[in-house]
Amino acid sequence: MTRRPPRKAVMLMVAVLAAVLAGYGLYWYAPWMRAYDTTVNDPLSTRPPGEPDPTRTNAVELYMQSTGTFVAQRHKTSGRVQVVLPEGRAGAEAQLELIDFETVNGPDLEVWLSDQPVQHDRSGWRVYGTGQHMKLGALKGNKGNQTYIIPNDRREWSTRSVVIWSARHDVAYGAAAVD
Repeated sequence: MTRRPPRKAVMLMVAVLAAVLAGYGLYWYAPWMRAYDTTVNDPLSTRPPGEPDPTRTNAVELYMQSTGTFVAQRHKTSGRVQVVLPEGRAGAEAQLELIDFETVNGPDLEVWLSDQPVQHDRSGWRVYGTGQHMKLGALKGNKGNQTYIIPNDRREWSTRSVVIWSARHDVAYGAAAVD
């Protein structure tokens, strides 16, 4: 005759297992992050390319290197992106601007430059992690206008897209092709 464990011991083991799984799920998915938004309003280069800012003396003329529009990958993402270079300033760093940007808030989101082309459906979730990429920094917020410096020592490969990447889940929330 086999002896079965006491009912209380089984219930305790089930409760401990449920608590461990719940803790893991809370850490991994961070559902509380979806309950709030972080809006950023960095100053953007709003004047047309090559047109000096009349409100500043010694204004630096800017020109647009490339522009693009975000498409959703893993999560709904929208807005525009542009790369702005100071004209006539040798060695000056370019600036990446996210304009009217919005995505779902999530854990460990980063802004990347990638050599991979934008996939216009969910098949692009993971493709950006397979090629060459450069992390520009942590995403400052999930809404608003944001700027990031593109270092001069950027690798010798062609940037084809700007990606909002979840480092925790290894998926793209959204991406924009830059031409």
